[in-house]
Amino acid sequence: MAILTTLRSWFRWGGGNALAESKGEQSAPPTGALVPGAGVPRVDSAMQISTVWACIELRANVVASLPQFVYALQADGQKTLARGTRLYQLLHDSPNARMTTFEFWRAMMMNHDLRGNAYARIDRDPTSGEAIAMWPMPADQVRHTILDDGTSVYQYRIGDDIAILAEANVLHIKNLGNGTTGLPKLDYMAATVSEVASAQKEATDTFSSGGKPTGILMIDKLLTTEQRSKLRANMSELTQGTTDRLYILEANMKYEPLSFTPEQQQLLETRKYGVEEMCRWYATPPVLVHHSNVTAWGSGIEQIIDGWHKLVVRALLVSIDQAVRKRVLTAKQRSSMTAEFSHDALLRGNIKDRYAVYVAGIQGGVLKINEARQLENLPPVDGGDQLMVQAQMIPITQIGLQAAPTGAA
Repeated sequence: MAILTTLRSWFRWGGGNALAESKGEQSAPPTGALVPGAGVPRVDSAMQISTVWACIELRANVVASLPQFVYALQADGQKTLARGTRLYQLLHDSPNARMTTFEFWRAMMMNHDLRGNAYARIDRDPTSGEAIAMWPMPADQVRHTILDDGTSVYQYRIGDDIAILAEANVLHIKNLGNGTTGLPKLDYMAATVSEVASAQKEATDTFSSGGKPTGILMIDKLLTTEQRSKLRANMSELTQGTTDRLYILEANMKYEPLSFTPEQQQLLETRKYGVEEMCRWYATPPVLVHHSNVTAWGSGIEQIIDGWHKLVVRALLVSIDQAVRKRVLTAKQRSSMTAEFSHDALLRGNIKDRYAVYVAGIQGGVLKINEARQLENLPPVDGGDQLMVQAQMIPITQIGLQAAPTGAA
């Protein structure tokens, strides 16, 4: 049976590596290279590509900048902010003694987008079991293992020390995958990263030589070995960068370039296409990372951002919200509390849109005045906790009530 299990793992019976399920250590790199010779890029190397850095930073900053609120669930289905709870302080104010919530989620998103999995160690109160701190764990230092009984354990290596953590003590946010582990995106991007890196190297080599191609220096007589060496040394500036632009060729010498010009190689177009490819991997509109060959700021950008929020950012937030409720909250807390990011904060940058939403919500009896003021970090006002309607802005409980006419029986 052990031999059969090994053979199945070798040949990935039952599906490709990206979809396969297995016991033991959970890892889902691609089984083969799309382009032969395109090695798996290192994180440090990939982050030196400006588009990768820009996409990672943008996605991480957007998620990290959104507040995460904790609500107490009421018997009638309503929910109220649970400001005084330890869980609220953990998720909204301070995840641990070292980091702000912004720093915590930015670190988690970097691991999520580069390695496909983000891990955080959860410290719990020994009496109640409630989470009291969360510490990000670099994905490269974590090994996720499924035991024979189906339970998960996480091995976290710090130097020569290894900590074994139970599933209940690890917040695990997974990228696209089989549901057990996320696919390591950077491994799957190997061919694209290699192509972009090659184009960048070619551009660097071209401009470092002043844009001069290699070539052949032709002369109408035979030269000795020593003469060839001296001539090559004297005329090497023809193919190397220099500020001197005037060359004199004697004795009927002719210089014939061999390589293509950058325009013939379409080097600039290749680099522009590389930006779009990287943005496609990270589901990020190129304009948001300052790509100049697309819609500019002020021309349709609002619709682009709105679509990005709806189709990409919202899905990220839902994934994180569900992972937090499943792993961070105890069973008792899940029955009476919930935690979620505020999607309304995505409108924070546009005061016109924010106030239009508030007005529509208040006039339609959906939003209370004090609820809108709270979103703007303003203090509550008297009478602001009643639902109102647009007709004369009266309390919703007085709709249809009219004063009796004077002198009526």
